[in-house]
Amino acid sequence: MHFEFTEEQLMVRQAARDFAQNELKPGVIDRDEHQKFPAEQIKKLGDLGFMGLMVSPQYGGSGMDTISYVLIMEELSKVDASASVVISVNNSLVCYGIEKYGTEEQKQKYLVPLAKGEKIGAFCLSEPEAGSDATSQKTTAIDMGDHYLLNGIKNWITNGSSASTYIVMAQTDAGKKSHGINALIVERGMEGFTIGPKENKMGIRGSDTHSLMFTDVKVPKENRIGEDGFGFKFAMSTLEGGRIGIASQALGIASGAHELTVQYAKDRKAFGKAIADFQSTQFKLADMATEIEAARLLCLKAAWLKDHHLPYGQASAMAKLFASKVAMDTTIEAVQIHGGYGFVKEFHVERLMRDAKITQIYEGTSEIQKIVISREVLK
Repeated sequence: MHFEFTEEQLMVRQAARDFAQNELKPGVIDRDEHQKFPAEQIKKLGDLGFMGLMVSPQYGGSGMDTISYVLIMEELSKVDASASVVISVNNSLVCYGIEKYGTEEQKQKYLVPLAKGEKIGAFCLSEPEAGSDATSQKTTAIDMGDHYLLNGIKNWITNGSSASTYIVMAQTDAGKKSHGINALIVERGMEGFTIGPKENKMGIRGSDTHSLMFTDVKVPKENRIGEDGFGFKFAMSTLEGGRIGIASQALGIASGAHELTVQYAKDRKAFGKAIADFQSTQFKLADMATEIEAARLLCLKAAWLKDHHLPYGQASAMAKLFASKVAMDTTIEAVQIHGGYGFVKEFHVERLMRDAKITQIYEGTSEIQKIVISREVLK
């Protein structure tokens, strides 16, 4: 086993850290407060090649490995999880899905601008009555010969109003249940496609989360990804990689809170000395550091398996399950150590605590991760 990173991986990690500290941090509290999408920052991340990190250079991507992706996600998420989730969805769910399963025409038309950061993608699976139970799709795509007629509602869609390219899961043959679902590429501006109001969220408030409505939207047959009925398998396959992204986001939230807390503990004085000198604080910091390192290793293992084309579904589920819990536990302790200062926005840790919670919910709740893991354990 080799635990050292390559020179290239260290360089991209440093580039991500510099960007997070210099470009994301200055306005992050204001964006959170006013629910501002980080459009300017996402454009710059596209210029750095971060919107198509793992996409082949022939399709406009950076051609990096998944380990680099984990390192980048951690550094960005230390500062702004609202920006990092845009990177995660665009890379893990949209670009990956089109590159792996799409036609050459779909790759040239949709993947290239997505990978270059010229456009943003969205992944549309959840519905009002289909969250963890993703097989219960009520959105329908009726086969009309040369096109599908799309009707239904999707909700909790990340990049809902900022995306131009949407991958939408819809039921074509209800009798076939999950085998009757198709994945369709829908373009912003198609007639009958409307975007609902932005959700007023507890955390990741800079990320634009919306419901989407489809009323008799004509989607050309050539926009279907894979064979007829492949949509559910497509969604589950892409989510396996998506979990690595969200696990890395959770890792970043935790490590960001820990870094802030270590510095605060050194600076804050109580009873005549720094609170870092008290064993009670030291033990909290030690527990946080140990759990963060364990989460990091789980993320890197899942990434390594993916890079080596080995089964990684269980590893990615473990990484997401554990890292999201570590994010929640660490940020709660970070606020506690900060005391009253942890309760105000300018010290950042209260925002990180609010951001942490969603990592236990989206792209598969912690309960769903336990189902995935237990299935593998019991095989």
